[in-house]
Amino acid sequence: RPRVAAGGLERVLDGRPVSRLDLVKAVAGRFVERRAGDRLGLVLFGSRAYLQTPLTYDRATVQTMLNEAVIGLAGRETAIGDAIALAVKRLREQPEDNRVLILLTDGASTAGSLSPQDAARLAAQAGVRIYTIGIGGGPVGVRTPFGMLMQRPGDLDPETLRAVAEETGGRFFEATDTDQLEAVYAELDRLEPSVRDSLT
Repeated sequence: RPRVAAGGLERVLDGRPVSRLDLVKAVAGRFVERRAGDRLGLVLFGSRAYLQTPLTYDRATVQTMLNEAVIGLAGRETAIGDAIALAVKRLREQPEDNRVLILLTDGASTAGSLSPQDAARLAAQAGVRIYTIGIGGGPVGVRTPFGMLMQRPGDLDPETLRAVAEETGGRFFEATDTDQLEAVYAELDRLEPSVRDSLT
């Protein structure tokens, strides 16, 4: 089944402090590993949205491109609506039961030409289910030539994320630490079984 993951908890991973983005990469990477038989893609978004990885069965490539994502690569703002629209454009050619978007963000929509609500309506019309994950709690770690710079996290907008999910028949999740984020991905595995799981 196609999946498109998008998104950005100073926390500890394997006994060492890591940035919010590094934590998300690690947890999302484990999710990607479990999706054998699915077509996956990756849309990154900041001030603009762009396709990092087209839909593919090659999980290793998706994993590599996820690992190469850095904060600020797509700009410092948050264009949630544009990211949804780009994912919908890529998913609308897929079988209707397989059109799923997992939207991961730590901020409110502050950029882009399309509002998240308008993009959600387009997604619903195209038969794309959106599962939204809002992450927060603690500063964001940004690597600089002078070390790790801790920045205040964006203002998460759970109401909008909930509305986007509900408009499309998906669900909203909020995660403030590693365990919660792992639990969210486990629940997504249950809600949207991989092709391999569906056939066994």
